[in-house]
Amino acid sequence: MNSQSLRKIFDQVRSKRLTPDEAIERLRHLPFEDLGYAKLDHHRALRQGIPEVIFAQGKTPQQVAGIFSRLATHNRNVLATRATEAQYAAVVAEFAVPPSASSKNARFKKSALPEYRPLSRAIVLHRDRKRYGKGVITVVSAGTSDIPVAEEAVVTAELMGNEVQHIYDVGVAGIHRLLAHRRALAKARVIIVCAGMEGALPSVVGGLVGVPVIAVPTSIGYGAAFEGLAALLGMMNSCASNVSVVNIDNGFGAGYVASLINRR
Repeated sequence: MNSQSLRKIFDQVRSKRLTPDEAIERLRHLPFEDLGYAKLDHHRALRQGIPEVIFAQGKTPQQVAGIFSRLATHNRNVLATRATEAQYAAVVAEFAVPPSASSKNARFKKSALPEYRPLSRAIVLHRDRKRYGKGVITVVSAGTSDIPVAEEAVVTAELMGNEVQHIYDVGVAGIHRLLAHRRALAKARVIIVCAGMEGALPSVVGGLVGVPVIAVPTSIGYGAAFEGLAALLGMMNSCASNVSVVNIDNGFGAGYVASLINRR
């Protein structure tokens, strides 16, 4: 629930379209709702402007479905990252339950069902398509193998209300491929760069633009890449002063931070 949703509830009470008891029921779970296996932070959108996101890895399909459906009653958009197809099937089944007076989810049954993005391994419910970002977020991948991490950043930034474009497979082994996109890079307000191996691409991109560059090391590479550690250390030692770094394979974190920057 964001400030706009909260204001709408107050307006409905004032116009008597909503009784005080009904308003209390909607606000009852602020600031969090205890499901036993999870405490859902419904207050997060009011504090931070962006709702809680589900990290699905390690959770059972039923847990993901339960959390997803409850978040959907408070937020227009819901995102679950690192999700499996089994978890997605459970979420869809939860949304497909016939509406009834006892169904907590009933008022959402006629809306679009969540969708699964297999490349980014994300479950997405995208009902609010308003643009909150002030410019374009551009997501760049060094190689095709880095695309899954890049796609996690794309899905995250899109769901948080940004215009997102991507440029894939433009690593330093063929630098002319990157330079062919200089005009698009120059138009970006924030750039996310995903790279494995030695992790050199963010420094190159940082030297071409005057905007924040968020580097995402990926776990792509041969043995000495140490599952992304070599790329992480290379990016942290970047000589390009506009480069900052998130954790290995953390496309979500990059998309989230880029969204916050783009809203300023």
